[in-house]
Amino acid sequence: MLYRENGQFKTTYRSDSQVFPIAQDRIAIALILAFALVVVPLAAPEYLFRAILIPFLILSLAAIGLNILVGYCGQISLGTGAFMAVGAYAAYNLQVRVEGMPVIVSLLFGGLCATGVGVLFGIPSLRIKGLYLAVATLAAQFFVDWACLRLKWVTNDSSSGSVSVAGLNVMGLSIESPVQKYLFCLAFVIVFAVIAKNLVRGHLGREWMAIRDMDVAAAVIGIRPVYAKLTAFAVSSFIVGVAGALWGFVHLGSWEPAAFNIDRSFQLLFMIIIGGLGSIMGSFFGAAFIVVLPILLDQLPYWFGIPIDTALSAHLTFMAFGALIVFFLIVEPHGIARLWSTGKEKLRLWPFPH
Repeated sequence: MLYRENGQFKTTYRSDSQVFPIAQDRIAIALILAFALVVVPLAAPEYLFRAILIPFLILSLAAIGLNILVGYCGQISLGTGAFMAVGAYAAYNLQVRVEGMPVIVSLLFGGLCATGVGVLFGIPSLRIKGLYLAVATLAAQFFVDWACLRLKWVTNDSSSGSVSVAGLNVMGLSIESPVQKYLFCLAFVIVFAVIAKNLVRGHLGREWMAIRDMDVAAAVIGIRPVYAKLTAFAVSSFIVGVAGALWGFVHLGSWEPAAFNIDRSFQLLFMIIIGGLGSIMGSFFGAAFIVVLPILLDQLPYWFGIPIDTALSAHLTFMAFGALIVFFLIVEPHGIARLWSTGKEKLRLWPFPH
């Protein structure tokens, strides 16, 4: 009764194949965007922006990029943190070496550089797959970490590998306050989420999914594995590179190679597994789970007035977090996106049991 297609008749293929063909979905997305663009900037405290909202948006963007590669194309990658680092350092170099360079151009340039590195390390996917490909992409992580520490040109002759940016401006508008940074990141996330959603719905997305399901059968029906796999690496690396540049420029301000270490790669992989492989919405669910849940678990003893040591609290948070991940994957291995889809199906059938 609450979620019905009855009466929503389509008279053209265009209306039937739109991203949100059901009116309830379009209304819900419009309300969510209005809430994110209007209510949150006016009502949220500064801590919420710095600790939760801005990291959530940037990591959601990186998770979307990784989900295209792993969830839609089936190519396992453990080098996502390296592609984020390439995007951040490439954008930094363009910003400091070219005077007056617009920030948005620098961020997109970081994405292009990450695309080149991603395609280079994606070439082994033409001959190997599975865990062997994961090890090959892991090589990207170690190589980029070494380059950021040892190649002085990358860090503008910084001895420690630490760099910093300040005074961000977009078309004459200063991006300094947490609200401005939040809206800046939100704009990037909306644009890239729409692009990613349309890509996976088009012929390119169908080629990726055919390669994921059975690459031999895909080649038999005329899909070029070389083209499909390398385009997946290219698109994924571009989005991840832009997310890495945003992470450095907007969230951190100053960073070192450790900000994009292998822990970041595993964190993003956990996001798409928990959120749901092969789902753009699942990338947001997974990022929310990874970003918000540890903070809630860390604050839980204080809310109930339980005196606890800070170090013990941190260890208990990690233990509870890991246990929840294992429990959740046992209960629903297809991720939170599958639960969301199941809930919508039940609303379609309610109150009937079948």
